[in-house]
Amino acid sequence: MPSSPILRKIRPIQLIAVIFFTVSGGPYGLEPLLAYAGQHAAILLLLLTPLLWDVPAIFVVLELNSMMPVTGGYYKWVKHALGTRWGFYEGWWTWLYTFVDLAIYPGLFVFYAAYFFPELMAYRIPICLGVIWLLAGLNILGIVPVGKTSLVLGAIVIVPFVILFALFFYHHTVPVVMVSPSLKGLPFPSLGMALYTIMWNCLGWDNVTTYAEEVEKPVRSYLISVFTAFALVIVLYFLIILVSEQSGISAADLSSKGFPGVGEIISGKWLGAFIAFAGMASSLGIYAAVLLSVSRVPKVMADDDLLPKRLNSLHSKFQTPYISIIVCSLVVSVMILWPFDDLLIIDVIVYGAGLSLEYVSLIKLRRSMPDAERPFKIPLGIPALCLMTALPAAVYLVALVGAFSSEKQGAWAAVFAISILATAAGIWRLIVWRKPHLKT
Repeated sequence: MPSSPILRKIRPIQLIAVIFFTVSGGPYGLEPLLAYAGQHAAILLLLLTPLLWDVPAIFVVLELNSMMPVTGGYYKWVKHALGTRWGFYEGWWTWLYTFVDLAIYPGLFVFYAAYFFPELMAYRIPICLGVIWLLAGLNILGIVPVGKTSLVLGAIVIVPFVILFALFFYHHTVPVVMVSPSLKGLPFPSLGMALYTIMWNCLGWDNVTTYAEEVEKPVRSYLISVFTAFALVIVLYFLIILVSEQSGISAADLSSKGFPGVGEIISGKWLGAFIAFAGMASSLGIYAAVLLSVSRVPKVMADDDLLPKRLNSLHSKFQTPYISIIVCSLVVSVMILWPFDDLLIIDVIVYGAGLSLEYVSLIKLRRSMPDAERPFKIPLGIPALCLMTALPAAVYLVALVGAFSSEKQGAWAAVFAISILATAAGIWRLIVWRKPHLKT
């Protein structure tokens, strides 16, 4: 009788790279921040928002993952804590959010590739489709190839920014003068878009847990890898916005040219080209890492009879959920038609809804299973945990109100996001009508 294939597991150094790309992939996409927030508010919001939005999410994810380091991650946590219905909502919402999120990166790849060949913008759609299906193939090969690819792409992304920062501080002989931080005079719609820009560049910490059973020593590996990736992301974001402000580039030029424009100012065309090439690598790395995380969720939901059984099919050689990967890729192939700003708003709104269920699950499990083993436990009682989780909720609501107060497309994107959130209730009713035993 032939032995079953051995599941190869990812190591901590590779996990850091995958987490970096799942959450960030570099500062690409952060360029509009100065246009939305202005110099006085940009760095202030860039430092405050991750503390209020990311840090609570990181602690919640680490505690829940230490309790249940299983394939399916957040879906399994919510299902265990709140029941099958809310587990389905969590999985459905996250699946939808990731379609939107994935649709952003092929477009960014084309944007940075156009630095070298401007005529490529006319072929945006076919190039995006090529990126989508190339990386679908990589994911079918398994988590280890994705991890190794992420390490290589991560180095490509970080190196030009290290060079940029070194050259800036070497040539900048006078003291760096930072403008006084202030939100005074910042219109509320602009505040909302600035928040969405930062929140989108810092989300996805829970996504990195969906393949926990494919990680060596998951509790310890995640603890080290998540905090390392967070520190790397925040330092990188702070320095690039600081250098952009000090370079003298206008907010309009930064939005249209991206960070390659900053590179050109600091050291000429060669550095601009290096940063643009790294932007292409970043887009590929983020897409591969995010697809890795989301493709495991439909698989475990199908195992629980909440989605068609076909989705839990594993590739005979690579033991990857290849049907789920293909379905995800088909949906993303349609979503690339949306403009960047709309995708960003929809992305954050739908993601935030799913994240809120994880916060509720943490508190519920603290009450219902106080003595359960938690190798990592947030050193707070339940009242303090409620206060901690209220912080990201406040940021989320401010950004949402800002989107609705916008005279541009932001309000319509927000309406669409809320509408697709509502589909979870309709799909759930259909499921329990066909399978009454699932109702809890």
